[in-house]
Amino acid sequence: MFEMRKRQQGRIEGPPQAPGHPRPNTCCLCWCGCCKCLWNEDRRERSERQTCTKMDSIEATEEQHPTLDEVIAWSRSFEMMMRSPEGSDVFREFLRSEYSEENLMFWIACEELKKESNSSAIDEKARIIYEDYVSILSPKEVSLDSRVREVINQSLTEPSSTMYEEAQLQIYTLMHRDSFPRFLNSSVYRDLLNSKRACLDT
Repeated sequence: MFEMRKRQQGRIEGPPQAPGHPRPNTCCLCWCGCCKCLWNEDRRERSERQTCTKMDSIEATEEQHPTLDEVIAWSRSFEMMMRSPEGSDVFREFLRSEYSEENLMFWIACEELKKESNSSAIDEKARIIYEDYVSILSPKEVSLDSRVREVINQSLTEPSSTMYEEAQLQIYTLMHRDSFPRFLNSSVYRDLLNSKRACLDT
């Protein structure tokens, strides 16, 4: 009976430990390191926290933010803001609050069309732009005068990368004269500007 208990204890305790070679990932209660004891749980949590910290650092490095000088420059140049990815994103956020986001989206779509050289891609993109922003049946229809609409309708038979150029200019002018001044006075722009100034003060 005594011998049987010794054999059972030997199986529970596991193989003998070599001198000077501590068992990895073990605690006083677990020789194999597979249990959910407090020591192992604490080790896993520390490892997870270190991984999250590294990922946050990588994401912060990759993410780009406009500088204070850039944000101030937007107020002096509508074109500079529109050409800046960060600037157009902030302006889009403002337009969304005024339910006129489609104006900027139409302008961006026209810019992408002008870069296209493949004829089949031009046909496809021109059709999508028409259906999304020009058609009177679209919920995202932009405001164009009848003359510009007629020019577009005539161009649909033979689409080109510049067929929306006049319409694009009309919407650009509308955003510049109408939406841009309100954007500069909006909380969206002021909050961004103040946050950049606060960063310099800290």
